[in-house]
Amino acid sequence: MTTDTPYHPGERAAQARAGRLDRADHSGRAVGSTVPAVAARFLTERRMLVVGAADADGRLWATQLSGAPGFLRAADERTLTVAARPSGDDPLAGALAGPAEVGTVALDPAARRRMRLNGRSVPDGRGGLVITADQVYANCPKYIQRRSPVDRPEAGAPRRVAGGPALSTVQQLLAATADTFFVATAGPDGRVDASHRGGNPGFLRVLGPDRLRWPDYAGNSMFMTLGNLELDPRAGLLIPDWETGGALLVTGEARTDWSDPAGAGLPGAERVIDLTVTDVLELADATPLTWTDPEYSPANPRCAG
Repeated sequence: MTTDTPYHPGERAAQARAGRLDRADHSGRAVGSTVPAVAARFLTERRMLVVGAADADGRLWATQLSGAPGFLRAADERTLTVAARPSGDDPLAGALAGPAEVGTVALDPAARRRMRLNGRSVPDGRGGLVITADQVYANCPKYIQRRSPVDRPEAGAPRRVAGGPALSTVQQLLAATADTFFVATAGPDGRVDASHRGGNPGFLRVLGPDRLRWPDYAGNSMFMTLGNLELDPRAGLLIPDWETGGALLVTGEARTDWSDPAGAGLPGAERVIDLTVTDVLELADATPLTWTDPEYSPANPRCAG
């Protein structure tokens, strides 16, 4: 990252490949290192936070934290406090018990709003986290499915249901019918980013028990995820089960196919990303929330049959 741009060399390379340098420079003006007052209010009202980080073995994972409104608070313009931390069988429970680089996404599906805050996390000594912000920015509402949270008081701590080096048949079905997932990647300096991906069910393709593919749709031209993958193939996916409160967590290595034929059969795809799966963890009670049936985003391209 240079002094005159928020982007590192991988991001600049991805923007150049896509012919979007000018648009990226425009979008980059929105990237800051402080939490504006409107963002602080937004965070206080949220019920979920997606967190990406690396585990002790260097594998990237994305997971989710939940709480009542107020569990997220901007203590000051550089500090986000989180009154929750991964526990139990969550693969990031150990990593976030100490200092860690994290990428986060705060999502409001009901209003189709989201913001990202990346920085360094430390435990707060009370079962939560304190995150010092390095990058703060909002994203557009594209590809967010509208749904509202429903509390599930009987939910327990996150617990392992199944896992292994590849997706089971049931897990493949969950991935193939997903309308939303989140992806964690890392930059050349070890900083982690977490990003939202959405589309109609079927936009995330299962090519086999150890391979996933998804289209990259038109966005803000920052290419922060693809820019990270230009330099570091590690990636972690969180696929929420909105109906049960469970989650499918996948880690592996991803590559972007920039060739023109890559998006054939994937309407709206400007390029595609292939993930080679190396580890899978299915959690029950990943969150004490379930969500209402989705109203799909009007921006979603229609998936091919």
